[in-house]
Amino acid sequence: MLIIAALVTLLIVIATVLPLFKHPHWIIRSMDFPRLQITCLAGLLLCVHFVFLDLQESVTWFLLVATALCFFWQLWWVLPYTPIWPYEVKASAATDPNQQLSIITANVLQTNQNSAALIALVNQYQPDILVTLESDQCWQDKLQVLETQMPYSVKCPLDNLYGMHVYSRLPFSQEVISYLVEDDIPSIHFHLMLRNGVQVQMHFVHPAPPSPTENAESAERDAELITIARSVGETEDPVIVTGDLNDVAWSATTRLFRKISGLLDPRVGRGMFNTFHVDFPFLRWPLDHLFHSAHFTVQHIKRLPTIGSDHFPLYSMLTYTPAMSEQQEGLTACKDDREEAKDISKDKNVSKDAVPS
Repeated sequence: MLIIAALVTLLIVIATVLPLFKHPHWIIRSMDFPRLQITCLAGLLLCVHFVFLDLQESVTWFLLVATALCFFWQLWWVLPYTPIWPYEVKASAATDPNQQLSIITANVLQTNQNSAALIALVNQYQPDILVTLESDQCWQDKLQVLETQMPYSVKCPLDNLYGMHVYSRLPFSQEVISYLVEDDIPSIHFHLMLRNGVQVQMHFVHPAPPSPTENAESAERDAELITIARSVGETEDPVIVTGDLNDVAWSATTRLFRKISGLLDPRVGRGMFNTFHVDFPFLRWPLDHLFHSAHFTVQHIKRLPTIGSDHFPLYSMLTYTPAMSEQQEGLTACKDDREEAKDISKDKNVSKDAVPS
């Protein structure tokens, strides 16, 4: 039992220590993802140590201390996404529809044929914005039925798993499809007009993940996210960024994105809203995100039922309440954070000025 306990403890220690090395290789960066699972395993292992090992042995206490340190370190990263943490974004009590904006963010899975399920959710929730990720020409054809109720759209059908479509009930202008870092990975940007006439900068993103089948390193993903953060961090206008970031909410990159952009995460204090993977409940992570400026409060955020994809759709309803801006504050960037952000963009030779604004 001691040998098994020692080996499991070693694995947990390795998984905990690896992300401390800020190397972009996918093996290291992937260790950001299962922090919740590692926390649970470390907690279980602590119980095993106490029950089955000899507490009179010094090696037992070494294993206990190592496991406890890993447990509390991993817990620190995920704890903000539990209900015991204070809200980062205030709850909205406003009912004026002219102040509201609702969005469904859905990675549809390109090979998924169940467009009827997504259309049904749109009819049920009546979002102002629908953004689809991994949507190709086939999905575009099937979603054409939505254009009678959502007459404004930007379409970028691709068959490389990175197609993207945005459908809107509200008018927008200055729409641009950009390829900020990689030539075949688009992002969509425009200025949306709310019902009250306020203009909102909208950015829809889906960078490629670090993985053995995509990019060997996270450099491309990180550069796209951080470059957008550097751009929107300089504006005083209302801003929303949403999409499948192929990164978890608590990763170092996502935290840097929040620091540099100044945007808020409505999930903090409310829950993780894990959207991936549909088929593996114990291996689920929050990969689909919505961040917004302090001009907004949140009325609803909800993970929707499966549509046949490997991702659940994410539904968010925000309220434009600029009077609450002073009462909401996210993460703050220091000088080192800003220098790191510049280096990430420079590494891929992408400028913040390339982001439509």
